[in-house]
Amino acid sequence: MEMVSTAAALELLQTEADRIRCLISNQKNCLCVAHCKAFEEVVDTQMYGLSRQVAYAIQLGILENAVGQQLLSDLERDLDRLYSEIYDGSRVSEPANEI
Repeated sequence: MEMVSTAAALELLQTEADRIRCLISNQKNCLCVAHCKAFEEVVDTQMYGLSRQVAYAIQLGILENAVGQQLLSDLERDLDRLYSEIYDGSRVSEPANEI
């Protein structure tokens, strides 16, 4: 059986985190992202899956808890920033409702 190094595990998890970032980033130009519950569910599901992978790597002792939590925290921060950019952009492009 082949042993997995910490660096290899972290690289795999980082690749998965980058894939989630890319999923959001590729949809930035689509206004439905800011209003689409189905898309939010997809992202939430992807985030949950990654968090379970991180937890599993931590339980196996392949990854330190602090490193795994930092990876998730960085991804959440980046996704919040992307969502803010999308939301701010969609507010600017939507006509204002005048009373």
